[in-house]
Amino acid sequence: MDTPIRFTLDWGRRYRLSILNFGLACCAVEFVAASVQRPDLIRPARTDGPGQAEVLVVAGTVTDKMAPAILRLYDELPDPKHVLSFGACANSGGPYWDSYSVTKGVDQLIPVDVYVPGCPPRPEALLDGLLRLEAALAPGGPR
Repeated sequence: MDTPIRFTLDWGRRYRLSILNFGLACCAVEFVAASVQRPDLIRPARTDGPGQAEVLVVAGTVTDKMAPAILRLYDELPDPKHVLSFGACANSGGPYWDSYSVTKGVDQLIPVDVYVPGCPPRPEALLDGLLRLEAALAPGGPR
């Protein structure tokens, strides 16, 4: 695609991140708290499915039984798609890392762009992660 057109599309996406929250545990509560704090930054995806979302936020413990659902949601996101892993459980399995049924991090299933540490992370940490993702998406920003 031409560079000026790509620049314009990337610029537009930077300021309208549409987010699909896949909340699995206590981190999902922190996501709600963050969305109340900054409704201008967090725009939920349309309710008719993930086809409108650009960012998938995986918040909480990912079990092996939930893995196919996460893969399906990720596949349904339009390109370019981005993933934010929110919390110790989504990042690495957290305190349940040694359980037979827990996936050892969502990055074992799908590529992750931003990791937000914590158990559970504070709402401000989610906002910081989204701002880091937004900065990376900016034309000329870090990739």
